[in-house]
Amino acid sequence: MFKGILKERFFPNAKFFRSLNFRIMVILFLIGTIPALILSVAFLSAYREQSITRLGNDVSNQCQILATQLGSANYLDNPNNETLTGELAQVAMLYDGRILIIDQNFHIMVDTYALEEGRTMLAEEVIRCFKGESTSHYVSGRFIEMTVPITGSGEDKTVNGVILASASTDSLNARFEDLRNFTEIWLAAGSICLLALAVLLSNWLVKPLRHMNKFIGDLVEGALDGDLDIRDCTETENISNTFNSLLAKLRLMEESRQEFVSNVSHELKTPLASMKVLADSLLVQEGAPVELYQEFMQDIAEEIDRENTIISDLLTLVKTDRKVTGLNVEVTDVNAFLEQILKRLRPIAEKENVELVFESNRSVSAEIDVTRLSLAFSNLVENAVKYNHENGWVRVSLDADHKFFYVKVSDSGMGIPQESLDYIFERFYRVDKSHSREIGGTGLGLAITRSAVVAHRGAIRVQSTVGEGTVFTVRIPIRYIT
Repeated sequence: MFKGILKERFFPNAKFFRSLNFRIMVILFLIGTIPALILSVAFLSAYREQSITRLGNDVSNQCQILATQLGSANYLDNPNNETLTGELAQVAMLYDGRILIIDQNFHIMVDTYALEEGRTMLAEEVIRCFKGESTSHYVSGRFIEMTVPITGSGEDKTVNGVILASASTDSLNARFEDLRNFTEIWLAAGSICLLALAVLLSNWLVKPLRHMNKFIGDLVEGALDGDLDIRDCTETENISNTFNSLLAKLRLMEESRQEFVSNVSHELKTPLASMKVLADSLLVQEGAPVELYQEFMQDIAEEIDRENTIISDLLTLVKTDRKVTGLNVEVTDVNAFLEQILKRLRPIAEKENVELVFESNRSVSAEIDVTRLSLAFSNLVENAVKYNHENGWVRVSLDADHKFFYVKVSDSGMGIPQESLDYIFERFYRVDKSHSREIGGTGLGLAITRSAVVAHRGAIRVQSTVGEGTVFTVRIPIRYIT
C-alpha cells in the first residue's frame, strides 16, 4: 500500500510510461537520434583528422621547398642569406608556428622565434632525420611538429642539416569547435522535431487500439449493436474480423441465454399454472364429490412430478455445463456398460411393445465417465422407445477402431423433419410439442446428451426420415483426451 502511495505521488503518470504508446514513441525517437549521433561523431572525427592531415601536408610541402632552396644555396655554410631567412620567417608566420634550422653538430643555427639560436638540439626526431627519416606527428593538441632533412645540391644526398618546423592548430581547433557547436545545435533541433514526429506517429499507430478499447468498453457497458470496423492495416483488419466473429458468438450466446431463461420460466410456470387452475376449481366447487377430488389431486400430483422432472434435468444440465467439474474417467467395459443401460430400459420398451436389441461387433474397453455417458445413452434409447410406433424396434450397436468406439441407436419411430435436425440439441426444443407433453418430455434430454459427449471430446450425429425412423451415431475416443 505504501509503495502504491509513493508511486501515485511521485509518478502520477506511471501508467503512461508502461503504455504501448510511450514505448513506440521511445523506439522511434531512439531509431532517429542514435544513428544521427553516431554519424555526427563520425563526421566530426573524420573532419578533424582530415584537417590535421591537410595542415601537416601543407607544412610538409612548404618545408620540402625550403629544404631544397636551403640545400641549393648552401645556406648552412652561409646563413646570412636574408632572402632565405625572410622566407623562413614568412612560412613560420603563415602557419602561426616556428622553424628551427639545425646543423650537423646539432646546433640551432636559425630560430624564427630568436630564442634558442646557438643551443644544442638532441631531440629523437632530429637524430632520426639525420639518419634519413622524415617524421611528422601531432603533439599535445596544440601544434604539429615535423622534421625535414636538408641535403646537398645536385646528386649529393648527404644530410647536412634538419628543418624542425611546428604549426599551430589553434585556428583548426577553433573551426572544429564552431562546427561541433553548429552540429550540436542542429542535433538538438532535429531531436525536438524527431520527438514531435515520434509522438505523432505513436499516437497514429496506437489510434486503432484506442478505437478497439472504446468499442470493447461500450461492449462491457452492454452495447452489443454494431461491429468493430478498423481497417487501418492488415493486422487491425484481421483483429476486427476475428473480434466480430467472437462478437457474433457472444450475441448468439446472449440470445440463447435469453431464450433459455424464457423457456425455463415458461416450463416452470406451466405446471404451477395447471396446479393453480386445478386447485381453484376445487375451491369454487362446494360439496364436490370425492371422485372429483381424487381426479384433480391425481392431476396435481402429475404436474408436481413434471415440475420435479424439469428441475432435475435443469440441475443435470447445469452440472454438465460447468467447466470446473472434471470427468471421473475410468477404464470401462463398454459392452457390459451398454447392456446394463438396456437392462434398465427394457421394462419401458416392453410396456410400449417396442423390441429393444443390442448388437456388438467386438469387445471394447475405453476410458469414460460412466455416470455421464450412462445418462447420455439412456436419453437416446429412452427417446427412441418413447417416440416409436407400437410393435416397433430399437437397435443399439457397438463398434470400434484403434482410436474411437461408436454407438449407434436406430429406431423405427416417427422420425424428425429435416428442418428440425439442426435444432434438436438445443435446450427446450421439441419437434412435436403436444406429443412431447403427452409423454412427459422436457426438451432437455438431447442437450444433456450432447454436453456429455462433448465433455468426452466426442461427437454426435443424427440422420432421420419422417415416418421411417431415426439414427443417432455417437463417437467417443477410447483414450480420454485431456
